[in-house]
Amino acid sequence: MAAPGTAGGRAGWGSFEALPTDRTLVMGILNVTPDSFSDGGAHAGHRAAVAHGLRLMAEGADLVDVGGESTRPGSERIGPAEEQRRILPVVAELAAAGAVLSVDTFHPETAEAVLDAGAHVINDVSGLSTSAEMIALVAQRRVPYVLMHARGTPGTMDSLAVYDDVAGEVLGELEQLRARVLEAGLPPELLILDPGLGFAKRGAQNWAVLRALPRLLGTGHRVLVAGSRKRFLGGLLEDAAGPRPPGGRDVATAALSALAAREGAWAVRVHDVRSSADAVAVAHAWAGVEPPVLRPSAGAGA
Repeated sequence: MAAPGTAGGRAGWGSFEALPTDRTLVMGILNVTPDSFSDGGAHAGHRAAVAHGLRLMAEGADLVDVGGESTRPGSERIGPAEEQRRILPVVAELAAAGAVLSVDTFHPETAEAVLDAGAHVINDVSGLSTSAEMIALVAQRRVPYVLMHARGTPGTMDSLAVYDDVAGEVLGELEQLRARVLEAGLPPELLILDPGLGFAKRGAQNWAVLRALPRLLGTGHRVLVAGSRKRFLGGLLEDAAGPRPPGGRDVATAALSALAAREGAWAVRVHDVRSSADAVAVAHAWAGVEPPVLRPSAGAGA
C-alpha cells in the first residue's frame, strides 16, 4: 500500500520495496545546490527544495534523487557538514510525505545521516574512488546502493576520458567495483549499476556506452541511466550558436528515456520528469506492458 503522503493529489510509494518492478521507473533530480550545471540555485533553499520535490512526485517521479553537492566538471568540493545542512531537512520532510528518496553523495557520513533521516537509496558517484567506509556502511545497513562508473574527481575526470575500448573498459571497471561491494556483504539484489554518462566520458564515448547497455543489463543487476541534459546531448544538438544549452535538452533526454526503457533499464534519472514519464509510458505501451503507467494511488488498498 502506498504511503499516505500526497503531492498534488499523488501519493508517494513510501518505500523502496513498494516501487513497481514491471516497468522502468522515473527518478526526478532535486539539486539543493547553488552551482549545479542545469538548475543551480533554483531549489537551494529548504522550502523551495521541498516544494520542487513534491512537484516532481506530482509529475510522475517514482523516486526523488536529492543532492547537496554539485558534481559537474570543475565544481568546487564541500564538506559533509555543509552537505548535510543543505539536504537533511529536505530529506526528512519529503520522506514524511511518502517520497522514495535516493541521495546523491560520496560522503559516508552523509549517507549514514540521510538513511537515519528517512532516505531509502544511496547514489554514490565516486566511481573508482569509492571508499571502503561507504561500501561497509551500505553493506551493514543493507540498503539499495547505486554504484556508478567514474574516474577521478569532478576537477580531473575530463582528463581521464581516455579509452581504447570505452564500453569494455567501463564494464570491466564496474565489475571490479561490484566485486568489492558484494564481497562486503551487500545482497546482489540491492546493487544498482550506473555506467556514469558524462563522468570521465566525452561526446561519442557516451553513445558507445549506451549501445553497450544490454551487456550491462546482462550482469543481472538493476541499471540506472542518468543522461539528463548532459553535455553529450548538447553536443549532439549543436548548431551555429554552439552546443544546445541545458534547458533545451529535455526532448532529447525524453528520447533517451524511452530508448532506455525499451532496453529494460531499471530507472532513468531526469530533470524534467513529465516529459520523460510520458516517454517511458509510450515505450512501455509499444512493448505491451500493462499498465504502461502505474501511479501509487492505483495500488492503494491492495
